[in-house]
Amino acid sequence: METPATQLTPARHSALSPLREPLFRSLWIAAVISYTGSWMQNVATGWLMTSLTSSPMWVALVQVAVSLPVLLIALPAGALADIFDRRKFLLLTQSSMVAAATVLGIMTLTQTVTPQILLVFTFLLGVGAVMNDPAWQALTPDLVPPTKLAAAVALNSAGFNIARAIGPALGGLLIAAICCGSTASGWAFLLNAVSFFGVILFLYNWKPDNTERKNGHETFAGAIAIGLRYARQEARIRTVLVRTLMFSLFASAFWALLPIIASKFGAEGFGAMLAFFGLGALIGAGVLSLARRCLSSDAVIALATLIFAVALYGLVRSPSLTIASTFSAAAGLAWIGNLATLNTAAQTAAPAWVRARVISMYVLVLQGGLALGSAVWGAVASSTSISLTLTIAAAALVASLLFAPWYRLQESAQ
Repeated sequence: METPATQLTPARHSALSPLREPLFRSLWIAAVISYTGSWMQNVATGWLMTSLTSSPMWVALVQVAVSLPVLLIALPAGALADIFDRRKFLLLTQSSMVAAATVLGIMTLTQTVTPQILLVFTFLLGVGAVMNDPAWQALTPDLVPPTKLAAAVALNSAGFNIARAIGPALGGLLIAAICCGSTASGWAFLLNAVSFFGVILFLYNWKPDNTERKNGHETFAGAIAIGLRYARQEARIRTVLVRTLMFSLFASAFWALLPIIASKFGAEGFGAMLAFFGLGALIGAGVLSLARRCLSSDAVIALATLIFAVALYGLVRSPSLTIASTFSAAAGLAWIGNLATLNTAAQTAAPAWVRARVISMYVLVLQGGLALGSAVWGAVASSTSISLTLTIAAAALVASLLFAPWYRLQESAQ
């Protein structure tokens, strides 16, 4: 196995070079389709809940049902993905999400769904997604050469953001095209179920070359304990987790307050800002490949953090949708630059036998930081103003770079 220092050496390949690998290209295309279906499902779920009840509590519980699985089972999901065969494990999680989306779609079309049932199935789909994610990300090093891994991780992030831009738009068009909201949501759920089949077909036909066997004597509880111990003792992993937490806590102000910022431009403005964020993420995937040729990982993160801080500061002060969308695109570019670099570091710093557990910790810290940060920034905005809150968040992002000398990715890899 290559040393982490070798793995973290900036690649000399283009941003799109991983797509020349047939296995990665096939899975990437299937993943973008699957992500698009999931974003359609998210839009349809929120719309359906507002059709079923006018209670703000029930509507808010939808987001709780989506987020709660991350906090509850991210670490167990990583342990299971390391204990069992990842290909078979992913087939199981993907199939479970197909079943949940199909049943929910049928119940919605037959008008037998209730707010309680909708929350249960939303939670089940969230569980499937969280169980899927560590094993999914841990596959990437098996599909591309080590020199293309950084570009592959950036492309995976870009694919997710392509779906983030396309999925809600398609879901909104579907709801607008069908007069009955519940019917439109039902068809969106069924389309989401269909979107998983590309990934399932890939996994079914894929025969991995990696012959490394799982430790059949490793228990579930023991696997979690070993993963936590490894992360605590390995400086590189601690660095990734600390830097991820610092960024997600402060960058979460963007996601927490974007709907309010966009409200002055209407629903179309909100959609445009999300679309430009996705466009910025796509550009960021290409820029990141070029940046790695002349900058260290730490320099990339510092630059991306500064760009995101500027985007936060300028976003709320934008007098027009054009300027606001430009800042949103800058935020998307910086988002990819930061998280793709940290994700790559997490994957290359961990050996295969513990990789999924490390990724699950990365996902837990990222999502936990976004959830906690969103609550904090929402409270701050409620007691002050949106403009002051984003200014504070931007300043905090810049200040977080003061801790970089103690948590350096590049030196940790040496």
